[in-house]
Amino acid sequence: MAMAGAAGRLLLLAAAAALIALAAAQSQPSETQVLQKFRNTLRGPDGGPLEQLRQWDTGAPCDADNTPRWAGVRLCGKGRVVVLQLEALGLRGPAPDLSLLAPLVGLRSLSLAQNSLTGALPDVSALPALKFLYLFQNAFSGEIPDDAFAKLRALQKLDLSRNGFSGPIPSSIATSGKLRDVNLANNNFSGPVPDGLQRLGAGLHVQGNKLVCGVPGGPACPPSPSPSSSSSSSSGSMKVLMTIAIVVVAIGGLLAVAGIIAALQVRRNGPLYAARAETLGGSSDAAAKVKVISAPAVKIEQSDGGAVTPAAAGKRGGGRREEHHGKLVFVQEGRARFELEDLLRASAEVLGSGNFGASYKATLLDGPALVVKRFKEMNGAGREDFAEHMRRLGRLVHPNLLPVVAYLYKKEEKLLVTDYMPNGSLAHVLHGGARSSLPPLDWPKRLKIIKGVARGLAYLYDELPVLTVPHGHLKSSNVLLDASFEPVLTDYALAPVVTPQHAAQVMVAYKSPECAAQGGRPGRKSDVWSLGILVLEVLTGKFPANYLRQGRAGTDLAGWVHSVVREEWTGEVFDRDMRGTRGAEGEMVKLLKVGLGCCEPDVDRRWGLEEALARVEELRERDGGDDSISTASSFVSDGDTTPAAAAAAASRPGETPSHSA
Repeated sequence: MAMAGAAGRLLLLAAAAALIALAAAQSQPSETQVLQKFRNTLRGPDGGPLEQLRQWDTGAPCDADNTPRWAGVRLCGKGRVVVLQLEALGLRGPAPDLSLLAPLVGLRSLSLAQNSLTGALPDVSALPALKFLYLFQNAFSGEIPDDAFAKLRALQKLDLSRNGFSGPIPSSIATSGKLRDVNLANNNFSGPVPDGLQRLGAGLHVQGNKLVCGVPGGPACPPSPSPSSSSSSSSGSMKVLMTIAIVVVAIGGLLAVAGIIAALQVRRNGPLYAARAETLGGSSDAAAKVKVISAPAVKIEQSDGGAVTPAAAGKRGGGRREEHHGKLVFVQEGRARFELEDLLRASAEVLGSGNFGASYKATLLDGPALVVKRFKEMNGAGREDFAEHMRRLGRLVHPNLLPVVAYLYKKEEKLLVTDYMPNGSLAHVLHGGARSSLPPLDWPKRLKIIKGVARGLAYLYDELPVLTVPHGHLKSSNVLLDASFEPVLTDYALAPVVTPQHAAQVMVAYKSPECAAQGGRPGRKSDVWSLGILVLEVLTGKFPANYLRQGRAGTDLAGWVHSVVREEWTGEVFDRDMRGTRGAEGEMVKLLKVGLGCCEPDVDRRWGLEEALARVEELRERDGGDDSISTASSFVSDGDTTPAAAAAAASRPGETPSHSA
């Protein structure tokens, strides 16, 4: 009985504990509520709520399959928010209370960069699991407490650049043993770099802080005196002061005695003394007329190496800042480092010459194959803005983007280093060449390529909201193919650093109809137009440049496709070399409509990227059997499943793909 009673009590205790745990779990706010509460503390450019985040009023931030649903939520895992990126939203006012985000137990990366937040650094101690924290390009100011980052034991990357922080660099930044990259550039920090940060080497960025010392290649910090020398120096100083005081008192006494004697003498011989003074040119105002001549001031200037050195008096400008020619700067985390000399020693192969410059394949000794691109007309931004833009590109991660590995900055030219793609460019595969040994692309591969390109472009739209043209140079030669024919975009987002005149001459987005007219300016739909031309190029196998006529509207690949389908009712649209098209005619016609919808000359009627991506994602390698898909193939005779037949079917009245499809 006693045992039964004990067992019963244990069951009751267990049940009570379960109920308490359940009640605690139910009392915890959901991630939806947490983010909505945090959003309500943010203020936009006009001081009101953020229009960009109104989407947060509906649904949840993450789907059941961990797909992010809300703007700013970039990554989800196990149904939780992992990456929250609220960049370039025009946020104003003091920093938000980050403790509101503490219930987001999965949060690992937070960015409030490129806003106008003011005041002191927000308290980050409530988010100890953060690995990446980006607060660059705001208006934060003041000193940072030395222990501000003490609880962030998992921190890997911190970017506080382009703010107004002052005072010593907090030593707690180096608390994490996983720290790889710290950017404190262009602030007002002062004093020595903490010892724990010295180990980062090239991963530490403190340029633009004129009062920081102890950086390799920069000004050395003055040695701090030892305790013994300090005490001896202090006692020595006291002895000197006492000696000086005794001497001053003695001299004061002598002067007082001399003054009394002089006064008595003047009283006796006043007239004679005055006469002698006038004879010698003396006067009562003589002391006031004495000129004090001092040595010329020595101007302190910054030398080439960053050390403080004296400059000659009267010299203008001083020494210029070192350009750091010949040094590669890596923007990809976790990449093996190499030097420019390694590239020069590597076996090299010329890949070609484009609108910006030549490209070379360089295979490092016992290392990977890389591509080095030389850019001559890339002076659209100064050194600091160029470096900031390259760092931003280095943070982009998407399977359909070719990442920038490293860059070299020189005034006369720039080098960008990327990975080498074994199957070359889409242009090379489509249009052949002496070295091309690849078979023609079949329909499934072409559809796969278009889907990947559209996804990569959509990612650029999301990640680079401040850019007028997130890609700007989308064409088949800038779509590379990996070993499995997965497309990766290259030469993207270069408009901000390219000379504007050169961009207008060579970049594809600037060739869209709205830009072809005098004074036309590119916009986001200029990239969509480039996507449409690429779609038509993939479907037709035609090279777009062959259809351009300078100064004539409608003389492009889209105009040719439209005229062939609408006017001639022929099957000459689809590439005759395209294989694997049996049963896919309807899907091919749908993609043709996507291309023409993206190439609508009227910008207002042209599809947006969201619509284009949605239509592309719906496409399949084979028709699904519904009426809308099989319409084109219903006009095809038995056994005739060629692309030409599909195009002919599509050109029937009522089924013509038009610009406004």
